Amino acid sequence: MKEQGYFHRVSRMTPTRLWINNVTPEEAEAAIAIGATGCTQNPTYPEKMLTHPEGKARAYGLLDEILREEPDDNEALSKLQCALVKLVAEKFLPLHRASRGRLGYVTIQADPFHEDADNILRAARAHCAASPNIMAKIPAIPAGFEAMRVLLREGCPVLATEVMSVAQALDCARIYREAIEAMENPPVMYFAHIPGIFDEYIGRAVERDGIDIPSDYVWQGGILVAKKIDALLRDGDYAIGFCSGGARGLHHFTEMVGARCSVTINYAGSADRLLEMNPPVVEHFLRPAPPAVLDALCERLPDFKKAYEIRGLAAGDYEQFGPVCLFRSNFERGWLSALRRVAERRAATGAQA
Repeated sequence: MKEQGYFHRVSRMTPTRLWINNVTPEEAEAAIAIGATGCTQNPTYPEKMLTHPEGKARAYGLLDEILREEPDDNEALSKLQCALVKLVAEKFLPLHRASRGRLGYVTIQADPFHEDADNILRAARAHCAASPNIMAKIPAIPAGFEAMRVLLREGCPVLATEVMSVAQALDCARIYREAIEAMENPPVMYFAHIPGIFDEYIGRAVERDGIDIPSDYVWQGGILVAKKIDALLRDGDYAIGFCSGGARGLHHFTEMVGARCSVTINYAGSADRLLEMNPPVVEHFLRPAPPAVLDALCERLPDFKKAYEIRGLAAGDYEQFGPVCLFRSNFERGWLSALRRVAERRAATGAQA
């Protein structure tokens, strides 16, 4: 019998599943072959495809068609994002159909500069209409919560993102429970906790402020928050799906193995490396949090304590919480860069809608 690759073994031996992040259609095919069951795409995706050596011709071809009909550059970029993600969603559609809607979702997170409830709803409805396996990816902030409630009642699948704290995760879980209470066939909802970006943020704080704490404690921070979230979801018997993202190292996958969770990582530099390394499947996530590490992080890093405690943050604080701001800043830079390329393309081609 042929030995299975790492991710297939993880899926067979544990409840942990591989999702793949910000991939080209070709990378999506490769990811599905090694065991990916879903995909996250974010607001930097158009910039990636407009600069991708093998993908930019296709991306600019789509953009040229859109510019002939759409006079507004930001709307053109939004339509380009949807068209590009739809190409990836098509790769996952057979899995979605075969699993009867349990697997094979591909997410879209819209323009990061217009995140009021009305704009979130408008974009999410357009995205979900593009393919049955496209899932609206929405920030876990008050305006996002308002939009999530409406979309869930309308039957749209939702991924709540930018979750950096226990409080945000529990709010997402409650919203899903309340929204689907009287529904016979409720849509799927996940939340995406982002331990990699969280670790990057607290690592920067340690360096900036000269905090005396071992470096190996810092990289455990996001995973410890994830363990707390997981325990609370189990205790509360919440039905929401758990996704983990923002990986900044291979450990952000391997340390999550054992969790009832879908872990999204990049294909190049992460999934391909783990596939080549083919490590043993070890359920690291099930190990208890080391008390010394947890105590040190809570005592010396106020933002870790805010993220870890059940009432560490109020809903009104989510949008300005440091790790959330860091994550969103990546999306904002990518969106602005792609928007400049749209304007340049319009000027170069003389496209007038």
